[in-house]
Amino acid sequence: MTAPPTPSAPTSSETASAGKEVVRGGALDFLRFLASLLIVVYHYGAESPMRIERFAQVFSRGFLATDFFLMLSGYVLGRAYGGSVLKGHISTPRFWVRRAARVWPGHLVVLAMLAVLVLILNSFGTDAHKPSRFAWDQLPTQALLIHAWGFPSDGWNLPSWSLSALIVCYALFPLFWRTASKVRHVWLLPLFGLALLAAFEVLAEVVFDHALADLQFQFGVVRALPLFILGVCLARAVDMRWPSEGAAKALLWGGVALLVVTQPLDRYALPKPWMFDAPSLLAIAMIVLGAGRLPVKRPQAWIEEGAKLSFALFITHIFVGVIYWSAIHKLIDTVPIGIGWQWLMWLAGFPLAYGAAWLFHTYIDQPIQDRLRPLLRR
Repeated sequence: MTAPPTPSAPTSSETASAGKEVVRGGALDFLRFLASLLIVVYHYGAESPMRIERFAQVFSRGFLATDFFLMLSGYVLGRAYGGSVLKGHISTPRFWVRRAARVWPGHLVVLAMLAVLVLILNSFGTDAHKPSRFAWDQLPTQALLIHAWGFPSDGWNLPSWSLSALIVCYALFPLFWRTASKVRHVWLLPLFGLALLAAFEVLAEVVFDHALADLQFQFGVVRALPLFILGVCLARAVDMRWPSEGAAKALLWGGVALLVVTQPLDRYALPKPWMFDAPSLLAIAMIVLGAGRLPVKRPQAWIEEGAKLSFALFITHIFVGVIYWSAIHKLIDTVPIGIGWQWLMWLAGFPLAYGAAWLFHTYIDQPIQDRLRPLLRR
């Protein structure tokens, strides 16, 4: 079982660290934008005229985009809030409230929209596409964002399990950062993070009889914690100006090369899934560390805007998909449509998803955040 991309693991829009502003529109923002695209490709791939992983294995690797976002969540928070945590400028409860306020309102709005949509479809006697995903008894745990804490919930806005898991990570972030800040030998930080990830991989195999990436969504906290902590360790290393820029460039391109080399492998043909997962996660960590350490010399506005849309895309693309694919499948069942036109209709789902994400970000999520910001500063 593959985990839903989060992306989002979407987390912080802030990019200041220790009182210094980090320039947006660079390599990390580009990777965030690229991973958000892979998220939509992965989820919408199930609706294509034929399974797109037949063309390339990479199209079945949406879980790696999830891992990237979870790791990046720890990294971005470390760079954005690490200095404030160490200086005592923000308490743990206040930090958690700020982070929860960043993700919870948008999540609730989309979940409410999805519930209304399902009611409307049912009132017309038309079940939503894949109606088994919309069990009403699972709605409360999703609304409370506790469905990755051991509560079964495999439907509704499916990728939101990662938000539920990150809520726990947010609460523990100040502890993680203070602990990482006590490490004096900077090279130990990424090694500790990778060792912890390996330990959780063993835990998942022993306790749950699954690879970490294949855990049921209800155990999302177990999956998210080591990736988030690894991101925190990488952020602390960069905060200590390690590695050198030359080494960072080598790490970045070495990580890209390692990721490219591993993707043609068939994960399920290997003796153990971790034989694919381990080098892939190592490559992602190398990319995050290398890209995060390098200064942004030529920021690009379009990359920054694409990265800013990643959270909106993450929480809205399932809603858009329910509408679009319900209509498309009804049309295909009613009217004979050639395979070429079916592919064109599938491709049309992507600009629709991005357009809806832009509308949601511009007219719903950002206005909500603008109203909350003064209240959260008190």
